[in-house]
Amino acid sequence: MGNIATTERLVIREANPKDYQFIIELLNSPNWITFIGDRGVKTEKQALGYIKNSLVSSYTKHGFGLYIMVLKESKTPIGLCGFLQRDYLDYPDIGFATLPGFEGHGYTFEACKTLMMHANENLNLECILGITTPANIKSRNLLSKIGLQEIGTIKPPGKREELLLFSNKKAT
Repeated sequence: MGNIATTERLVIREANPKDYQFIIELLNSPNWITFIGDRGVKTEKQALGYIKNSLVSSYTKHGFGLYIMVLKESKTPIGLCGFLQRDYLDYPDIGFATLPGFEGHGYTFEACKTLMMHANENLNLECILGITTPANIKSRNLLSKIGLQEIGTIKPPGKREELLLFSNKKAT
């Protein structure tokens, strides 16, 4: 438990209960609501539940999950980045979200690039996927920039919208 990786400007670490205020802010930020969806996390209790049942449980169950991106110098949490194992995907997918004030500075690319190496070197993940809405141009560009190629679409169970599917392996 603890730090997963360090980059030039970031510490990438596991979430803990002390992160509840950051989680409330991130999960209610405009891009999270627009592109990921409202998770109904508005209170300390709900945030603590999200940390325990979504983030920490993934570390335990899969050996990976979404991690907190923290600025090295100020120790400020700025986003989430990591891997999710979804029931409808054969392989883990990389996910990321950043607070609005920290978008456009390359932090998410820095974290994703480092975590892709971590997945290969430490987690032995042979294939990493990425999913995003067709309208989320920034995420599409980032997925491409970290070496994933668009290979098709997928419609998650219970969802109306098809998502673009990316992979670091060529489609077979």
